[in-house]
This record gives sequence, structure tokens and C-alpha cells, in this order.
Amino acid sequence: MGIFIGGDTKLIVQGITGRDGSFHARQMIGYGTQVVAGVTPGRGGKAFDDAVPVFDTVAEAVAETGANASVVYVPARFAADAGFEAISAGVELVVIITEGVPVADMLRLLPYAREHGARIVGPNCPGLIVPGVCKVGILPGNIVAEGPAGIVSRSGTLTYEVIDCLTKAGIGQSACVGIGGDPIVGTSFVDCLEAFENDPRTAAVALIGEIGGTDEQVAAEYVSKHMTKPVVGFIAGRSAPPGRRMGHAGAIISGAEGTAAEKVRSFQENGIAVAERPVEVADLLGARL
Repeated sequence: MGIFIGGDTKLIVQGITGRDGSFHARQMIGYGTQVVAGVTPGRGGKAFDDAVPVFDTVAEAVAETGANASVVYVPARFAADAGFEAISAGVELVVIITEGVPVADMLRLLPYAREHGARIVGPNCPGLIVPGVCKVGILPGNIVAEGPAGIVSRSGTLTYEVIDCLTKAGIGQSACVGIGGDPIVGTSFVDCLEAFENDPRTAAVALIGEIGGTDEQVAAEYVSKHMTKPVVGFIAGRSAPPGRRMGHAGAIISGAEGTAAEKVRSFQENGIAVAERPVEVADLLGARL
């Protein structure tokens, strides 16, 4: 039922009593996600909105509720520590929404996650949603619809725009994943493409990339070699000048490989139809469903 999350997801919200954590916890609960616990050190024993128990530690929350996923809404300097705490408590999926997490912190966290068989999504990401089933993060539930299109994107805002265009065109989604725009993220395009390829609910995939790095080129090669389902793409930042960061920490061109032109060329050479504007993704996907 979707990729990475589903009806069996039991979610902890780390930072549930903060401004962002409390707002989005209510949104996730309202969408139907099983939010089984919150964690805020020093607030243990209380209840969020008189419904969700709050614990001082993730270990206590997991022991009491059997939670298997966590979403992190804590300040950047504490976000990696929140990830370490969740993984050490046995959480299988940690979604880090926080922006501005130091790269050095992620370089410590990701090997730890791999060693313990856990998955990190993010940081600096909108999270993920399986329409009609579960959402973890900040993706707006009112714009999605159930259907056969898988969405994976580096950009949160572009994720929303493409989803909205698809829904208005009558193309629902099987799952939507925002992997985050930082130079180092826990879940890659390839991880998501592999999951969509193996997901019986997904018939086609939209891959939304942007300038900077070579992740899109690696994904394009994977599509050519391993995907049987059609994939369409869009690359943001075609007008970005070299050497200037545009929006995300990872969206900076250094040399030829990170340019939009290079990414578009790689997509086309590997059989991925490329939209010139986000709205055109719906047309390309619709022609392949």
C-alpha cells in the first residue's frame, strides 16, 4: 500500500509541542495517519490535544506504542541527534523535515541508519504521502488524489505544483515522495524509482529534479537499465547562473554536470520525456497511462 509508508505506519512526532510540530501533527492526524506518540524532552506524561501521549524519549514512546516511524520537527542543530535517538530505539523510518541541518551531521547519521537497517528521508524535505491512506510530513493532503502516478522530487514546492496539476487533470497518485534538496539526503531518486518499479499500484512515474549535483543523471541511467514503467521528468533552474545557489543547498552548479542542460540531455538519452514547464508533466504522464 504505497511506498515506505502505509496503513500500518505508526508515527512518532519528535518536537510535537513546538509550533511546526503541533501544526503538522494535527494535519497528519486529520488526514488519517496513525500518530501514536509525540516526543518532547521534559513534557513526558502529558497529552497532545488530549489524545496523543507525549514522552520524554523515543525509546519510551516505542516501548509503549510499537511505533515504527518518526517525523522530525526540531531545530537544525538537534535534528541529527533526533535521528540517532529514533534509530537507536528501533524506528525503521525517520523523516527529517528540518531545513539547515549541517552536512557533517548527516554524514554521521546516514551510516548509522544503514548499519541499523533504517531509512532516512530528508533532511530539508516535505516528506511523503500515500493518497487516501497516510501522510508523513508537510505535503498538503487536499491536493492529492488516489491513482497510478508515482511522484519523486527534490523540491517541495514543485512537488505540490506537479501534484496539483495531475489531480486537476484527473491523474491520481500512488505515492508522492519529497527527498529533499540538500547535498546529502538519506533517500535517493534511485531508491524511490526502485520502490515504484516494485509497487503494483504505480503505473508511471514523474521525476522532478533541479540543477546541482549528478543525482538526476544517476537516476536517468537507472531508468534506462532497470525500469519497465514509463518515467517522465522536469528539471528546475534552467536559467540559473553558474556558481550561484538557487533555493536549495544542493542546487548549485559547479562545472558542467550540474547544469539543467546536462540533466535534460541525460534524461532524453535514457528515454525519459522531459517537460518544459511543470504543468506539462500531466500531459506527458497522461499519454503514458
